[in-house]
Amino acid sequence: MDHVKIVDTWPAQDTLASILRQSSSNGGSPYNILVDLAHLGAPFPLAAVGLVGDDENGRAILADCRAHGIDTRQLHTTAAAATSYTDVMTVESTGRRTFFHQRGANAHLDIEHFNFKTTTAKLFHLGYLLLLDRLDLLVDGRPRAGEVLQRARAAGLYTSIDCVSEDSQRFHTVIAPVLPWVDLFFANDFEAEKITGIPLRRGNAIHSASVIQAARKLLEAGVQSWVVIHFPEAVYACDRRGNDLWQPSLQVPPTQIAGAAGAGDALAAGVLLGMHEDWPMAECLKLGVTAAAASLAHPSCSATVPRVEECRALAARLGYRPLPT
Repeated sequence: MDHVKIVDTWPAQDTLASILRQSSSNGGSPYNILVDLAHLGAPFPLAAVGLVGDDENGRAILADCRAHGIDTRQLHTTAAAATSYTDVMTVESTGRRTFFHQRGANAHLDIEHFNFKTTTAKLFHLGYLLLLDRLDLLVDGRPRAGEVLQRARAAGLYTSIDCVSEDSQRFHTVIAPVLPWVDLFFANDFEAEKITGIPLRRGNAIHSASVIQAARKLLEAGVQSWVVIHFPEAVYACDRRGNDLWQPSLQVPPTQIAGAAGAGDALAAGVLLGMHEDWPMAECLKLGVTAAAASLAHPSCSATVPRVEECRALAARLGYRPLPT
């Protein structure tokens, strides 16, 4: 669960900020993406795999998933820990957010919780690596998440992953080794820099040549199909066949931005919906940036993500930013 708090300012150490408003809603990559897909009107079944606590938050998540038509048969409950949650501190004037995370039950999610033998799913998305203690654990130099992804691919599923913007050096030990079992890799600019060591900006501007270099490096590291790197300004995608695409984000007026929490997950949901339906990647990216733009209208992650048709209308109304140079 995300507990979103709108604050008046980001305080210096040992000083105070005032909480202006607060709310609770879905949080984290898998939960956000599933709810976003439900809001978009995904024309295919949705199913959750995970671990929640035997508590109020866990029961709320189960009920919310069922209300959105999300299959919860692999959404397990444990008495060993409380349901994972994040306190999302969003500065009202900028929409910038900072996360304080309690791993809770997610730290106990393990290989045995995933059953790919009976699923009819086409896509399997795993997130967030770096926050799943047992799956992040290294065995013979490989994170245990690699076995989950390997089993998913062996069962015929198309795999995608997302990581979290952790300021550490663990990207090289936890993320890089699993890339050979990943078909589609999502990363924001911070995460892509952490994995590749390539700065993606010159000053405040996106440096497109560096972005392309970083994406190619991720493909060389093992990503099997597409790398998608997203920024507030745009998203870039490239694949092993030499295709590369830039898609600028929508021109959202600052007055219409209530918070950026969940924007990256909304983008991923749009891309995954298009991938599932075999759309060209250019159309997947357009839906992704539009779903992300729609999510900005509310401080929670998914409340204002609309159906695909409304996303297209929003894009036509707002238009796109200029392409990065």
